[in-house]
Amino acid sequence: MAVKQFPVEASHILMFARSVGDDNKVYSDADYAKRTEAGSIIAPPTFAQASAQFDPDYFLRPKIGQPWFGSGKNPTGAAPRGGGGGGGGGGGGLHAEQHFEYHRHLKPGDVLTATTLPGKTWEKEGKRSGKLVFSENVTEYRDQNGELVITARGVGVRTERPVDQKTEA
Repeated sequence: MAVKQFPVEASHILMFARSVGDDNKVYSDADYAKRTEAGSIIAPPTFAQASAQFDPDYFLRPKIGQPWFGSGKNPTGAAPRGGGGGGGGGGGGLHAEQHFEYHRHLKPGDVLTATTLPGKTWEKEGKRSGKLVFSENVTEYRDQNGELVITARGVGVRTERPVDQKTEA
């Protein structure tokens, strides 16, 4: 992910908090937020994930006028576009973990940039899918002054082959 400009706006914070079902007033009520330790409206902990909407090349973001490997409600005929963490192989992949390290609160008025770097890669032997390949990516979010605000670490895992569906009796 390479986000050149991710504006943090109070309305985005409000909508994000509502979408995850968090009614904490520190995300929406400026008068209430002034009386908290944060001192102003702040963004919820996973808000940085919304930066994907500001990355035109994010692989899960729909491309207008193009088939989308999307919701799964109906088959699209579009092939997966790759991306994300994972190791490759003949099996499947999934998002395994996400960690956020906040160096300070995100507040309305911040304008972030995001740069993603490769992290660690490691392997384990799976019982039903062969080798499991884990890979980490690290995204650094910096504010308009170039200061590091959030370090996000995502871990993907891919299997060597499809999972054996046999159950033991």
